[in-house]
This record gives sequence, structure tokens and C-alpha cells, in this order.
Amino acid sequence: MSPNAAHIITEFAYLAASILFIFSLKWLSSPETARRGVRAGEIGMVIAILATLAATGIIEYKWILIGLAIGGAVGVPLGFVKTTAVPQRTALSHSFGALAASLIGISEYYANPAHLTKFDVVEISLEVIIGSLTFTGSLIAAGKLQEILPQRPITYKGQNIVSLAVLSSAVILGITLMFRPGLTVLFPIMVGVSLLFGVLLVTPIGGADMPTVISLLNSYAGLADALLGFVLGSKVLIIAGALDGSSGFILSVIMCKAMNRSFTNVLFGAFGQVQAGAGAAAEERTVRSATPEDAADILKAASNIVIVPGYGMAVAQAQHKVRELYDILTKQGINVTFGVHPVAGRMPGHMNVLLAEADIPYDKLLDMDQVNSDMPQTDVALIIGANDVTNPAARTDSSSPIYGMPIIDVDKARTVMVIKRSLNPGFAGIDNPLYYLDKTLMLFGDAKSFVGEIVRELQGGHQL
Repeated sequence: MSPNAAHIITEFAYLAASILFIFSLKWLSSPETARRGVRAGEIGMVIAILATLAATGIIEYKWILIGLAIGGAVGVPLGFVKTTAVPQRTALSHSFGALAASLIGISEYYANPAHLTKFDVVEISLEVIIGSLTFTGSLIAAGKLQEILPQRPITYKGQNIVSLAVLSSAVILGITLMFRPGLTVLFPIMVGVSLLFGVLLVTPIGGADMPTVISLLNSYAGLADALLGFVLGSKVLIIAGALDGSSGFILSVIMCKAMNRSFTNVLFGAFGQVQAGAGAAAEERTVRSATPEDAADILKAASNIVIVPGYGMAVAQAQHKVRELYDILTKQGINVTFGVHPVAGRMPGHMNVLLAEADIPYDKLLDMDQVNSDMPQTDVALIIGANDVTNPAARTDSSSPIYGMPIIDVDKARTVMVIKRSLNPGFAGIDNPLYYLDKTLMLFGDAKSFVGEIVRELQGGHQL
């Protein structure tokens, strides 16, 4: 085959891969077509990889095979993590992708710095800066999600000034290299400063903002990949990176809207500090608790039930028990739906993934606006491990840090039941007045165990 014919075939393969990436993103936007979207993305990536490996520019495959072996050894175990660890695994994926982009950009610079144009240096510098800060920022996010690092915001006086000064230093170094690309000594300094900025960027952010941070880091990783595509002259990498970057940014906007927050507030607001005295205040007020038997009797008498899942369900791995509860209630003619808040859990779509894993019907997963319109006609709102996303202080308390945040209006249901280990505050670090309402019953305990006990009571004491 002539080199020209091989090049044409490669370009057509890249075009096919790009089309599949676009359709993948389209199909992933709906639960009904999500599996098709995943398959399209996987097929597109296989086509892109095979086309790249078949390119005539590759002289030796030894290092490629070594890289594949090392990557496979690291990646395969990461594919078998528990569903509760998916957010931190996602953060690690962002960090690995950003690191790969940064390393390639670094190698491109040092391959022949004297012959780089100003535009080349700008591309490489931007790609390395964004890739480097995404790498360390994603590692910090993964550490917070895994609770290796404190989930609370770690702040100090003048932190935003320091962070912006560090970022400005990296940009100034990049501009200097644009005019003097031969000053190779400045390049590793720029990389080091960018890595430092990634740490400074995410460390002050609290656990309450992790869904938005994960989405934003995904956007950064995609942008780094798109810039790498310009550096390497790869159209398919530009398209894939642009799709990833833009979709991640749009999702971040959706996350911020769901929390009534701005980007600047998420990145620089140090949101998520536990309020002093919150626990003490919670202890002074009275709550009404109930047993699994009480909860089962209330559920049996209901006609419409809305289940609101949260991170507590994920921690307890209770989604399959929740499916059993759904099955037994629907068999008794009770209408059961699920109210899913956009930022419930630790990453975008976290609750949807868990409920889909338990084969909950897609049409029963309602978004916040849908479920809120039905809440006044709801007999029972059963909250499983959700906290801040059901806190009525967001509507009523103008002094609350979450004031103005759209929530699921569970307090408008006739009866509210909350499965929770304790009265401790959630990610936002604030007390939830919902727990002290006369209509609220607290079901203290592990979500999986408590739901399992409710199921046994509904079955007359016998396990499914």
C-alpha cells in the first residue's frame, strides 16, 4: 500500500472515530441510550488507537507495548473498584490523562526547542500548564474523596492572592518562553509552578463542592487533550478533547446552577466548613425516631412514595436493598418514584449510576423539578442518606450558606422518613431543620441494614 493510500485510510478512520465520539456524547445524555453511548465511545477509541498504531510514522513499537503493559496493569484493577469509590477513581482518571498530555507536551518541547515557532511554544505552554494543574488538582480531589486528605476546606489568610500569583507566574514563564524558546531552564520551573497551582486550587475546596470540582477537572483534562491535538497535529485528539472539555464545562455550569453557586464561589469560597456548635444545637432539639416496623406500617398505608437517595445510600451499598423495597411496594399497588438531585453524592450522576446498577426502571428516576411538582401529593418521602439537598434552610434561612440552593422539597410531603446514621451535618457542615419537624421520623442506622429490615417487615418477617 502506498503511503498516500495509507494516509487516506488513517484520516477516514479518524473521521469515523470522531463521529462515534459525537454520537457517544449525544447518547450518553439520556438513560435510555446511555449504554449505546458507552459502546460507541469504546468503538471509536479502538478505531482511533488502531489507526494511530498503523501510522507510518511509528518506527519502533517496543516502548508502546511497554506503555500498554504498564497502563493495563494499573488500569485493570481500577476498573473493579466499589461503586462508592467511582468518584475518586474518576478523579484519578482525570489526573492520569492530564499527566499523559503534560508529558507529551514536555517531550515535544525538549525534542527541538530551537526550531519551535512562537505559536508552537504558546500551544505547548498552555497545554503543559493546564495538564499539570489538572494532574495535581485531580490527585488532591481523589485524596479528599478517599478521605486520605481532610474533606473540609483548608484555608489561610490571603490564599486567593497567593494562588493567583502562582498561576500568574506560570503564565509569565510561558510568555517568556514564547519570545525566548531556547531558555530551556525556565520550562521545568513553569511545570513545577503549574503543579503547585493545582494543589493550591483544590485544597481550599470542601466536600460539598466535589461534584462540581470533578466536572470542572474533567473539563480541564479535555482542554489539555485538545491543546495536545494542536501540538501533535491530530484532528481526532482535537475533536475528542474539545468534546470532553466543552461537555465538562457545561456540566459544571449545571452543577453550579443546582447549588445556586458561581464558579468563583466554588473555587474560592471555601464552602463546607462545619459550623461551630452545630452538633450541640442538634442535641438540644427533640427528634422523633421510629423502628423498621413503624416505617413498614407507614409505607404500607401510603399510595404515593418518593425515595430520595444520597451519599449515605452509596456508602452503605444499599441500592440493591432499595430495589427490593421498590419491588415489594409496587407489587402492593403503591406508586414509587425516585427524586434525584443533580448534586446528590460525590460526582455528577452518582445516584443515577447506583440506581441503574440495581436495575431501577429509568422512568422512575425523576429529576428535581419533576419530583417537586408532585411532592405536595406525596404520602411519604423516604430519604436515604441525603442531607444538604433536602435541607429546607435553603428556602427559608437567608443566613444559611446554602440559601437559594434548589432542593428537593421533601418537607412538603405528608410524612417524611429519614434513614441516617446520626444527626451529624452533611458536606455543607450545617444542621438540617427538616429532622425536627413534627411530620419527620428519623430512622437511625445503616441504610442497607435498615432498608433490609423494612423489607422483612413488609414480607411478614420473611426474607426474599
